[in-house]
Amino acid sequence: MPSREALLRIIEIHSQVAQLGLDLAGVMSLSVHGTLDLVEADGAAIELAEGEDLVYRAVAGAASHQLGVRVRRDGSLSGLCLRESQSLICADTETDPRVDLEACRRVGLRSMVVLPLLHQGTPVGVLKAFSSRPARFGPHEIEVLALMSKVLGAAMYWATRYGRDDLFHRATHDDMTGLANRSLFMDRLRHATAEVERGDPPIAVVLLDMDGLKRMNDTMGHAAGDAAIIEFSRRLAAATRESDTVARLGGDEFAVLLTRSGSAMTLEATLDRIHQSIEGPFNYADRVLTLRASMGAARCPEDWRDATALVECADSRMYESKRARQGAERDFVDVRLPPR
Repeated sequence: MPSREALLRIIEIHSQVAQLGLDLAGVMSLSVHGTLDLVEADGAAIELAEGEDLVYRAVAGAASHQLGVRVRRDGSLSGLCLRESQSLICADTETDPRVDLEACRRVGLRSMVVLPLLHQGTPVGVLKAFSSRPARFGPHEIEVLALMSKVLGAAMYWATRYGRDDLFHRATHDDMTGLANRSLFMDRLRHATAEVERGDPPIAVVLLDMDGLKRMNDTMGHAAGDAAIIEFSRRLAAATRESDTVARLGGDEFAVLLTRSGSAMTLEATLDRIHQSIEGPFNYADRVLTLRASMGAARCPEDWRDATALVECADSRMYESKRARQGAERDFVDVRLPPR
C-alpha cells in the first residue's frame, strides 16, 4: 500500500492534471516530474507511438537530454509494454534480453519500470521511470505509478482526440514566434543525420544568437525586446527555404537546419544571405532599433555525424564569431585621433 505522503502527492497531481485540461504538453511534463518524486527515480519519460517508433515527448531528471529521441518498438521494453498493455520491470538491463541494450547504455540506465498509458483499453503511450542502479524497482513502484497513470492515460486520450493538431503544434512550437521549438528541432535533426548516414546529401546546422537583446530589454523594456525577437524570427524564416527547419531554442537563441546544404562554399553563401536578411534597422514605436546576430555553422557528415555534437560545434563557432566581433568593436571604439 502506498504511503500517506505518496497518496497525497498523487491526489495533488490528479488535481493539477484536471486543471490543465487539454494542455497535453503540460499534462505530460507534470506527470514525468511527479514520477521522479513518487518513486525516487533518476529519470522519467513519456514515450508516444509514432509509426514504428516510440518518441520521448516528455522527460525529467537524467532523461532530460533525451527529448525527441526515437526508439524502435521492436526490441525495446517500452514497445513490449505497449503491445501487451501491461506494466513491466527490468531489474538489470545488462542481462534482460527484452531491452534495447545500446539505447540503455547511452542513457546510463540499469533498471526501469514501464507502464502503459491506457484509456478504456486504448493505448496512448508509455510512462517510464529508470535508475542507474540495478534492481531499483518492484511491485510497490508499479502500484504507486499505476494510481497516477490511469488518470494520466485518460487525460492524454481526450487531449489527443479533441485537440490533436493544436496541441501538437503547441507542444512543438514556440508560442511567441510560431517557430519550431528545441524539441521539434532536435527531433528533425536526429532524423536528418540518420538519413545522411543512409546516403542522403549533406546537411548543416546554423546557430544564431541575437546581439544586444539584454541591453534592449534593460533600457527600453521587455516589450521592445519581444518585438525584436518577433521581427528577428520573421526575417530568419523569410531567408530560408520551406524544406529547412527554423527554430527558437529559447531566449535570444535560434537555429536553422539546412537540408541539402551542398558544398562548404554553398553553405558560406547561404550564411551570408541569412546574415544580410536579418541584420538592419526596424521600427518600434517611435524608435528605430537595430537587429544584429552572431552565427556559427557545422556540417554533417564533414564536421560531425551526431546531432548533439553538431549543435555543440555550431554553438562553439557562433561564440567564436561573437567574441571576434566584440573584440573588433572594442578596437574600433578605443581608436583615438592624435592631437593636432
